[in-house]
Amino acid sequence: MPASLKNIPLTLAYDDVLLVPQRSRIEHRADASTETFLTSKIKLSLPFLSANMDTVTESAMAIAMARAGGLGIIHRFMTIEDQVKEVDKVTRHDGFFIEEPYTIRPDKPVRQIIEQISLSGISSYLVVDEKKKLLGLVSRRDVIFENKHNKTAEQVMTPVKDLVTAKPSITKEKAKKIFAKHKVEKLPVIDGKGVLQSLITARSIENYEQEPLATKDSNGRLRCGAAVGVVGDFLERAGALLKAGADVLVVDVAHGQNQVSLKAVKKLRKTYPKAQIIGGNVATAQGVKDLIRAGVDAVKIGIGPGGICSTRVVTGVGVPQFSAIMECAEAVKGTKVKLIADGGTNYPGDIAKALAAGAHTVMLAGWFAGTNESPGEIIVRNNRMFKVHRGSASFSSQVDRAVRSGNLKEGLNTIVAEGVESLIEYKGGVADIVYQLLGSLRSAMSYCNANSISELQKNAKFVRITTAGFRESKTHNVDEI
Repeated sequence: MPASLKNIPLTLAYDDVLLVPQRSRIEHRADASTETFLTSKIKLSLPFLSANMDTVTESAMAIAMARAGGLGIIHRFMTIEDQVKEVDKVTRHDGFFIEEPYTIRPDKPVRQIIEQISLSGISSYLVVDEKKKLLGLVSRRDVIFENKHNKTAEQVMTPVKDLVTAKPSITKEKAKKIFAKHKVEKLPVIDGKGVLQSLITARSIENYEQEPLATKDSNGRLRCGAAVGVVGDFLERAGALLKAGADVLVVDVAHGQNQVSLKAVKKLRKTYPKAQIIGGNVATAQGVKDLIRAGVDAVKIGIGPGGICSTRVVTGVGVPQFSAIMECAEAVKGTKVKLIADGGTNYPGDIAKALAAGAHTVMLAGWFAGTNESPGEIIVRNNRMFKVHRGSASFSSQVDRAVRSGNLKEGLNTIVAEGVESLIEYKGGVADIVYQLLGSLRSAMSYCNANSISELQKNAKFVRITTAGFRESKTHNVDEI
């Protein structure tokens, strides 16, 4: 018998443990700070990430998560162009400076401008020449009633001499005064040679001030992450996403310790040395160490704990999530690398357990699936509303990807599914769910005398419980209303 089988360690899931209540100085749960770091350079007000799954996170979810203080990771199961557009929607949604405003050339015909406005939903464009020198502004009102559709943007635009512009050194407060004085909504920022640098809008400043907890960059833009694979066009995809403004790349692969994954991380680090890179998934200290050597800034922990993941029963491989986090937390001590607990949170209290065990953030899927902001249409069955939620390794997800890539040559029977598809009841807005999860986390922190997540990790005391203890933990002996 191999030596490794003689002393098989006991490992635990969230349901196997409870946090021990302690004497607490926290007078109200709202006093507990949930600030944390996704990576050493990206700070979050809330430790919540929305998963990079095609039924969880596209731009709408990423915007909602960033506005709440967390972060959304846009899935990769689309073309590079489409994923870039999703990132672009997030980074342009809010922001003091819009660094890459929408522009058109002066020779563009009115008929094409009208078509572009109709398709994009963008009602105005800055007109620039080939050297990005600002020439004017054309808006919907300039073209909608123009009968001569052969006219060009330059012929119908408001010329730059009639626009209110600003210098790159402008402050937010000064911009507000200009908006108030001139009653304009857009303020192009140009340098001394008239070259367009960025754009400030009245809406961007309004949003910037109304969301103090939002996850934003130095220019006030909402942050988001985006997933890439480990083969094929992943380097090209990563470059396009970073150029579009993605703040962090997630290397999306089931087995993050696989040699292919480790090589991909090394290539990403070498090609984009300043990028923030998240690797994974792994479930052991050695897996974390391998990814650290490859060059990651954070690691996703979790092999098979997700509610729609069947990896453990299909392959027999995995580590219960609570023990995986505790082991991996030891591996990052003394480094700047952060841990992300990915999956397995069946109850709100599991989030507190994950953070107390050593994770810096938690990645959530099922909690946010079925909301207004999750991708997909609402399905009505027996007068009840649902949305589809599926694992990235589910049968239908793999079929969709194979069809899009043209790789479905050997037949459907060659697909080995490690996830399932499900209907999940429609939940409404994701903000309400975030609010409830945040309240649960802060309550846990107050029970554990923790004013911060780092204090929660320092003070946490766990006890193991039996199945009877877990049954006692849930509501029982009542008919819930």
